[in-house]
Amino acid sequence: MNQYIVFRNERWRVSFLINKKIAFTIGILMVLTGIVFIGGIGMGDFKISPIEVMKAFLGKGEQMNRLVIQSIRLPRLIISTLIGASLAVAGAILQGIIRNPLASPDVIGITGGASIAAVGFIVFLGGKVSIQYLPLAAMLGGGLVTLIIYFLSWNKGVTPIRLVLIGIGMAAMMKALTSLMIILSPSHTAHQAYIWLTGSVYGATWKNVFTLLPWSLIFIPTSFIYARNINIQELGDEIATGVGSNVQYQRFVLICISVVLAGSAVSIAGAVGFIGLIAPHIGRKFAGPSFGGLLPVSALIGSLLMILADIVGRTAFSPLDIPAGVFTSAIGAPFFIYLLYKNRNC
Repeated sequence: MNQYIVFRNERWRVSFLINKKIAFTIGILMVLTGIVFIGGIGMGDFKISPIEVMKAFLGKGEQMNRLVIQSIRLPRLIISTLIGASLAVAGAILQGIIRNPLASPDVIGITGGASIAAVGFIVFLGGKVSIQYLPLAAMLGGGLVTLIIYFLSWNKGVTPIRLVLIGIGMAAMMKALTSLMIILSPSHTAHQAYIWLTGSVYGATWKNVFTLLPWSLIFIPTSFIYARNINIQELGDEIATGVGSNVQYQRFVLICISVVLAGSAVSIAGAVGFIGLIAPHIGRKFAGPSFGGLLPVSALIGSLLMILADIVGRTAFSPLDIPAGVFTSAIGAPFFIYLLYKNRNC
């Protein structure tokens, strides 16, 4: 028991244990993410020292520095942080409830469904409906595709490998339909939609931040609350039901959380690949299999990966600004092949 911090509140009937090792890991990751975040703000064609960055946060320092940081770089990095955390948590949830290490929002088609809905929103409703409804459209698209995948996977139950294989096929079909929609759309909307497909936070604004922020602040903590239900479901449906868990209801809620997080992230940055696959696997190396620690650790790792991908994209090939999705896919695709090889006998 010494390895745990005990928290109890009799008034609110709340009681839980915090693993000291995981708490220390979360603290280290938070510090590391903060360092990379501040360092990333200062990097670019117009370099700004970390001290000047901190001054700008306090409303001090040179006016040019404050303008560059507050108007251009800060919203971009905040968006990267939120997107990385959302995709990582969504991927960890899917891997838990499907009980398959290959599961992630982009691999099984959720991201593809969200993308086609978001691109359709841009093409057909752009300028007619407020952009604030774009996350809702992406979530509805991701949710609909998820229901279709689940229905097609059903054969006296759903096996993880069938769900993943059908999801991969559905993701390919969504990508093809999205490309067709872009080809048939006017040129001024096609350009914006093409940026989506590569997964970029280029041109992120405070409006984007305030659009994504509510979804992340509500549903990421909600996933932490439901973490124990994922642990139970990993034991199998029969055992989970035997200990009193309402498996179908909890699975539905968890899938909805995953769809909302992935859909809202895709609605802002487009189809950023493999963050939801890589981050949970790295998180297990630090936090172990328990989702109470895995979800927050994965969220921080996802944020860190997305921030680093964006920093490299806008600095390594300056003056070109390479979409962050190019680098996440470059890392994630070989990692996915490795997982396929590792689990070839499953």
